[in-house]
Amino acid sequence: MLPAWLTDAILRRTTAGLLDTAFTGPDIAADIREKYGFSGDLLDIYTTGSPRLVHKWHHYIPIYDQYFARWRGKPVRFLEIGVFKGGSLSMWRRYLGPEAIIYGIDIDPACAAFNGPEAQVRIGSQDDPDFLRRVVEEMGGVDVVLDDGSHMMGHIRTSLETLFPLLSVGGTYMVEDLHTAYWRLYGGGYLRRTNFFHLVREIVDDMHATYHSKGKRHAAVSDWCAGIHLHDSIVVLDKAQTHRPTHSMVITEPPAS
Repeated sequence: MLPAWLTDAILRRTTAGLLDTAFTGPDIAADIREKYGFSGDLLDIYTTGSPRLVHKWHHYIPIYDQYFARWRGKPVRFLEIGVFKGGSLSMWRRYLGPEAIIYGIDIDPACAAFNGPEAQVRIGSQDDPDFLRRVVEEMGGVDVVLDDGSHMMGHIRTSLETLFPLLSVGGTYMVEDLHTAYWRLYGGGYLRRTNFFHLVREIVDDMHATYHSKGKRHAAVSDWCAGIHLHDSIVVLDKAQTHRPTHSMVITEPPAS
């Protein structure tokens, strides 16, 4: 455990960086439209109409739409790790529609107050595999996981290793706020093995096991990981059946004259 004085110093340094990036302009929607060229429904849903606090980085909004739009209007089973003030769950209900099965989990007992028609909330730790399995069983399975929880490296890893095997084929697993992967206070650090991006690199190596002799280190994830997408502070994993790669050569004879 880090000494208190060092923990305080790291916390001041990281929170100062967050303050430096806080938006101070008059129009959140305009900032997102102008910077990212995005004007979809989720922009209006995020910036208007929720009585509950929701906190998002601006560049996340078009990324969410990129990966989650295909689930709109469907009975998608959507699990968000981290409830905070309940605003995010409200946003997902408005975005995904009435057929979506939306659950949120949080370790804070106060978040139970947000359990209701918009989303079901269960109290427990994302670092507890048994709890995670019980929630997914109650949901009847899971199609989308959005990890916006503690942002601690060990917790993120436990959740991924537990939930990705339970994710439906064709499902989406997103981890956000991964700037914490570079912060010692969250178990990360530049070039440290505990940095979540180090685990991502090992999964990438597993996905290419056909081309090297080192074997797989995370087969429970990599055997069903068909793609990994990296964005600023976000990693997205696609779950699909994978196949040993094959190749062929084709030449087509010109049609007879």
